[in-house]
Amino acid sequence: MEPPTHTTTAKGAVQVEEPTRAERVIARRAAESRATVPDVELTVIVDMSAAVAARPELYAGAAEVPTLTAVVVRAAALALREHPRANGAYRDGKFELYARVNVGVAMMSAGGIAVPTLADADAKTTLEIDGELRAFAASVRDGTITPPELAGATFTVWDLGTLGITSFSPPVLPPQAGILAVGAVREVPVVRGQDIVAGHEMNLTLACDHRILYGAQAAGFLTRIRALLEAPVELLG
Repeated sequence: MEPPTHTTTAKGAVQVEEPTRAERVIARRAAESRATVPDVELTVIVDMSAAVAARPELYAGAAEVPTLTAVVVRAAALALREHPRANGAYRDGKFELYARVNVGVAMMSAGGIAVPTLADADAKTTLEIDGELRAFAASVRDGTITPPELAGATFTVWDLGTLGITSFSPPVLPPQAGILAVGAVREVPVVRGQDIVAGHEMNLTLACDHRILYGAQAAGFLTRIRALLEAPVELLG
């Protein structure tokens, strides 16, 4: 990498830096996504009260309670199995529908963003997904993540809720059909019958390639994820 250069302008001193190789890839893919993918976004509010309450109790004997990211990934994986278009791609004027459900999970790295892949995520328990995510996060942090671990994703989940972000608009990662943006779980007042009680809500935003995943199909996929999270028996069992 070339050393930074310095100039002086009306804006004051300016330091010009060369992006890293990883940052160049991110810039290229982001520009490609916004320029070539006719995306559509849908957002739902998810009642996370049951999932938040059940996790500590169900995993009391586990070494670690699975993160909510792992729970969302599991829900997305099950929904992808039921909605083949979401687990596909639009490429060269044709639809590609994939037999395997491989969920990429975006993670911050020293060079920007890495997206390790959970292969066959629909066949794994939440505990198994959580264990892989923790291992991936450690590898991303220390720079030992390998190219095979970053390849083969059929769909991506990006959770910025851990950073306090409530909702955001992610770029679709071509040629995938969609990406799921996960916001922070927040405490809110909820009306239950005649009472107002404390509850937990989370925003999910699905950005999808409208050439393969149309509005009604995308809505069906996203609402299925919401249904799984709101009644998380299949996710936490």
